[in-house]
Amino acid sequence: MTVISQVILQADDELRYPSSGELKSIQAFMQTGAKRTRIASTLAENEKKIVQEATKQLWQKRPDFISPGGNAYGERQRSLCIRDFGWYLRLITYGVLAGDKEPIEKIGLIGVREMYNSLGVPVPGMVEAIASLKKAALDLLSAEDAAEASPYFDYIIQAMS
Repeated sequence: MTVISQVILQADDELRYPSSGELKSIQAFMQTGAKRTRIASTLAENEKKIVQEATKQLWQKRPDFISPGGNAYGERQRSLCIRDFGWYLRLITYGVLAGDKEPIEKIGLIGVREMYNSLGVPVPGMVEAIASLKKAALDLLSAEDAAEASPYFDYIIQAMS
């Protein structure tokens, strides 16, 4: 939930107007809107490039994943892995746009460990995959934008660890 929604819902629950402190938090949120939009746009426009680079990094680091018996062995399994990269990158853009990790939690992390465990996908491998995705994505951003986006990648990594 965005800062704006939180302030409105809390004020409404308490039957009051937003406080000056709450209004200042909305103002700060609005002032970072252009930056958050720029980051999300860069990530979205470069999805294929980011996913390709992250995949390349991961396969170089962990060739066992694509070797016979690995979880990404074979065209179908590899395609599913690459699809997940794009899905997580999209989740991160949602978090960046919202300025909050809640969309990541609600849309993508509830039950993720159980899902991967039930599919026989090693969760530590997914952590490595998200770390590769993070590096590939942040390399395309300015230092300031990378610092803004980094915690959203870290949030997913921490949730899977």
